[in-house]
Amino acid sequence: MTEVSRTIRVGSSNGLHARPAKLFAQAVKDAGIPVTISKGSGTPVNAASILGVISLGAEKGDYVTLTTDGDQAVEILDRLAELLTTDHDEA
Repeated sequence: MTEVSRTIRVGSSNGLHARPAKLFAQAVKDAGIPVTISKGSGTPVNAASILGVISLGAEKGDYVTLTTDGDQAVEILDRLAELLTTDHDEA
């Protein structure tokens, strides 16, 4: 199995704070495979952990990298990337 990575620009106007982090972490849990997320050259954290995702301090426009492997890796990263690029702070 090959590892798949995707670098995405954060779209939420307030970055990955509580609400977008919760939506993202829940989607990772629902995916059923381990996914890590990192910002820049920082240490990757478990993407299913809300606190881990918030601890990255990712702001709007920052780039984060998702990494996973498995049968559905590409499709799962596509869905997760869409979540991260969407502005969940719009009224």
